[in-house]
Amino acid sequence: MLSARPAKGQDEQLPVDDITAKYHFLSSDDTLAILDEEGRLKGYIEVTQPPDESDDILTFNIVEGSRKKNHVELRTNKIHGKYYRFSGIAERGKGHDDKDSDYLQLSGSVDIVTVNSETGKESVQVMRLTLKSIGKGERPDE
Repeated sequence: MLSARPAKGQDEQLPVDDITAKYHFLSSDDTLAILDEEGRLKGYIEVTQPPDESDDILTFNIVEGSRKKNHVELRTNKIHGKYYRFSGIAERGKGHDDKDSDYLQLSGSVDIVTVNSETGKESVQVMRLTLKSIGKGERPDE
């Protein structure tokens, strides 16, 4: 009897050689940009501020970042007592080539860390999510 399931091994993820791309971040206006230099990650996260706070975009630079096979870790600098951490895996998305939206995905947890300026105590908001790469032409202003 024939099975509709793929042969063993076909659904295993192939290693992603390079995760250099821009990704959607927490909101549709936020961006995570990664430059992968043989496993060392550089880049930034741009976060649009709520209109009642400011019309500024804050840029959090990646100060620690690494990729070992498909495992990705990064941490940003601190601005106004807040920084971001990500830990998860890189994998192929549904896009067919690197110009397509969702060609790459980062799946894991984003920690939004807020540091109390008085006590130095950190409070952490953890979000499990999948960050999808931004396709060429998806954002006309870039």
